[in-house]
Amino acid sequence: MKIHHLRNATCIIESGQHHILVDPMLGPKSTLPPFSYLKHRAQRNPLVNLPPNADELLAKVTLCLLTHSQKWGIDPLTHTDHLDPAGASFLKERGIPVICPANDSRFLKRKGMDVVLGLEKWNPTPLEDTGGSRLPIGTITAVPARHGHSWTRHLMANGCGFYLELDGSPSVYITGDTVYTQDVEQALNRLQPDIAIAACGSAALDIGGSILMPMEEIITFIQKAPGMVVANHMDALNHCSTTRPILKEALETYDLSSKVMIPNDGETLRF
Repeated sequence: MKIHHLRNATCIIESGQHHILVDPMLGPKSTLPPFSYLKHRAQRNPLVNLPPNADELLAKVTLCLLTHSQKWGIDPLTHTDHLDPAGASFLKERGIPVICPANDSRFLKRKGMDVVLGLEKWNPTPLEDTGGSRLPIGTITAVPARHGHSWTRHLMANGCGFYLELDGSPSVYITGDTVYTQDVEQALNRLQPDIAIAACGSAALDIGGSILMPMEEIITFIQKAPGMVVANHMDALNHCSTTRPILKEALETYDLSSKVMIPNDGETLRF
């Protein structure tokens, strides 16, 4: 298995001939507005362009997983750091099959996307080959995600994480945008993922508290994870306070550096 990290939460999981795209934010630098104007410097997003190898990797995509996209079907409340206009166009133009939380399915279909599965939480579902054979290639389970601790979470697109068991590959838990909850801990303890891809940017809006795991929860997550942790959702958005150097320093303090991989944009991790 290979995990190709593109930018922010966007990555491609390669297993055999399958190339599974996760949360495509594919637009150029500065094509989205700031997500914070007061708590953080009001820079337009994304803060960086996609890496030079992005087009080559995206050309191989066979399936897409969307952890979350919308709230109440209102366009201004869509989470463009996980599905921006460029990402939506890519999925529609290429006819890429999409798997998402059940509550996002109708919204994404209305936007012209080929939604093949809308997942209910904690319901293991067979994952089929999208190349035409329809043969099973593993299972996928949606894990509840809570996009913040404070009242602002009720305004957020509370989606899910995904637990992937692909034939012949290590198991992978993608947290999605979440704080640390009993569901997250259950996913680590009960599912025992070989690899956990965790959103570690500690994002916060101008109102309310953190909408991703703050540092103390990131450390708890890593300590409880049974296998390797891949840290993402950093250094690409203006409302994320945890950067790669900050996380690396914290990992050294807690003697956790050997358990965590922090990929650069465009880097490929091999398992």
